Amino acid sequence: MENDNFNFHINCKERMQKRRGILSVVSSVYDPLGYLAPVLLPAKHILQELCRRNYGWDEEIPQVLKQQWINWLTDLKGISEFRVSRCLKPQDFGTPVHAQLHNFADASERGYGTVTYLKLQNKPGHVHVSFLLGKERVAPLKPVTISRLELTAAVLAVRVDRMVKSELQLSLPVSCFWTDSSTVLKYISNENKRFRTFVANRITIIREASDPVQWRYVHTKQNPADDASRGLTVHKLLDSKTWLSGPEFLWKARETWIQYEVESTVEEDDPEVKLEISTNTITVQGDN
Repeated sequence: MENDNFNFHINCKERMQKRRGILSVVSSVYDPLGYLAPVLLPAKHILQELCRRNYGWDEEIPQVLKQQWINWLTDLKGISEFRVSRCLKPQDFGTPVHAQLHNFADASERGYGTVTYLKLQNKPGHVHVSFLLGKERVAPLKPVTISRLELTAAVLAVRVDRMVKSELQLSLPVSCFWTDSSTVLKYISNENKRFRTFVANRITIIREASDPVQWRYVHTKQNPADDASRGLTVHKLLDSKTWLSGPEFLWKARETWIQYEVESTVEEDDPEVKLEISTNTITVQGDN
């Protein structure tokens, strides 16, 4: 009997080592669920760098970028070994009695991304975690602080969560969101400070789609979205223990999860806090 798996067979024909050819190859990788998100990020970086340097579609590209592209194509050939089960739960798992979405967000200087998992629990208490959707984005050309990129990744996470919930035919409780940015957690839980426009707009989106109590801290080494924000080679993706299965702690009972103490107060000197201007008036009473 054949395995019920998703796999990839990518046949990259000889293309021009120019911007047009690179875009054609990257766009031809059909991956709507984002299994290969970490692998595609480095190729998108090459395209972005060519755009930043204003290279035309058919211009010869620099040798350094050309070699990066050749290396990426060579590495991509190994993707035929990639396998992921099409079913969200094992055949002998039985009927789930509890299901919950867990969304991880992360950002780096290279990019930002999110990955969503479905955690199932059956009547005997056995747990299974399945990959649902991965997203990656290259960091914008205009310099942006890591805190802002982390916040942008959090926005992407809540949007993916909303989309996945609308598609799954499951009774789901409130989702859980994870980030390794204590700054983002401070911003989301803030009730007193007023932020600058960039942060304020994104906090509004997050607060409209989630509640601050749904957000938790995860250590960087345990955050699978780190793969989406930094990128992986095919070899590292095949060896990854967390990208498809989620972090190890997610397979355990909530009571066993490490509770990290994260400072929730936004400091007055935070660069994203909008300065409050106060004015004083003096009323002088003169003789009538």
